[in-house]
Amino acid sequence: MNNDLDLPFYDNSGEIYDRRQERRRRHGVSSSGPAKKKKKKKKRGRSGLALVLTFVMLLCLGGGIFFAYQKLADKFIVPDYAGEGTGEVEVTIPAGANGADMAEVLVAADVIKSEKAFTTAFSENTEAKSIQPGTYKLRKQMSGAAAVLLLLDPKSRIAKGITIREGLSSFAIFKLLAEKLKIPEEDFKKAAQDPVKLGVPESWFTRKDKKPVQKSIEGFLFPDTYEFDAKVTAEGALKAMVKRFLDVAAQIKFVERVTAERKEVSPWEALIIASLSQAEVRHAVDLGKVARVSYNRLFKGSPHLACKCLQYDVTVNYWFELNGLPTKTSAQMTESELKDPRNPYNRDVVGLVPTPINNPGKAALEAAMAPPAGDWIFFVAVDQAGTTKFSSTKTGFCADKREAVKNGVLTDDDC
Repeated sequence: MNNDLDLPFYDNSGEIYDRRQERRRRHGVSSSGPAKKKKKKKKRGRSGLALVLTFVMLLCLGGGIFFAYQKLADKFIVPDYAGEGTGEVEVTIPAGANGADMAEVLVAADVIKSEKAFTTAFSENTEAKSIQPGTYKLRKQMSGAAAVLLLLDPKSRIAKGITIREGLSSFAIFKLLAEKLKIPEEDFKKAAQDPVKLGVPESWFTRKDKKPVQKSIEGFLFPDTYEFDAKVTAEGALKAMVKRFLDVAAQIKFVERVTAERKEVSPWEALIIASLSQAEVRHAVDLGKVARVSYNRLFKGSPHLACKCLQYDVTVNYWFELNGLPTKTSAQMTESELKDPRNPYNRDVVGLVPTPINNPGKAALEAAMAPPAGDWIFFVAVDQAGTTKFSSTKTGFCADKREAVKNGVLTDDDC
């Protein structure tokens, strides 16, 4: 039965049937009036709170993801320039600087984009630890790897510092530094009294020949060009030189190779031999042969020698320096000076002298570490250019000495 006015009517069961109530039920609308509206508002309030909490959670989650991304980016995505850079800029690497110190200087000059770019490249390049202090001509906006390579290139270095040449004794170095840095020479001598305090590891001071160890800074002041800060102290300057020595020694694996390959000497004794080679010849090509002569004389001996002794005049000159006396040529030295028993560096002392006698360069260190094979016992410079000839017999040595006399190097062949 139609009821277009939505008036109630009786259904078949006799109950009053209301179309409006039926529609409300179908659409989920309560018939409780005002109470229904209150309940709906309450439900809407809960929904709003849920939305706010969800939004906050998403913000936190997003922040966590961003933070994690930043962490990963810092670890894996290194800000770096690409290529070799452009233009020119002068940068000074201070004495004693490590990779991180260098990176800080380079970022400030806009040579590199980030410290991480440089330190990563520095750690990946096995030669990087040999980068020397000084002023360099670099380019702006270089990659970290390109900056490391340019710092390793000697051509990019601008010589503005104090150059310490190979073979200078510590006394000569103190005098030079005192003059250049305007620091009293006595300050250097005082600082040098404790080489361990200057950075020389205690482990260096061991000998295999059973002689007592005499600690000395000699041998550890690496010859190089140094640029010191205006406020550097004597101790600070010497520490920088010791650090440079240790860096070079580590680079060529001096301690490891001497320990493994030179069973007869400790690294300290090999350093003494390196200093002797540095003092005896003018040309680097001869350093290894002189080191071999030293090893042969000390550990093999020869029927042509009265003892297992070096018989080098240069050790006598070191004794003169230790005592504040002027050095002499071999021709000027008297027999009593050469054989003075009070002098532990005398020409005929058996075995090695107490300490190095100067500060050898890298080539001399390598020569003492790995000298060429040979049975040489004698050597002599035969001309004014410093050409040195080596021999294994007295006959050969005498022939070389006659040549030296002929060329005005010696006054007598003494054969």
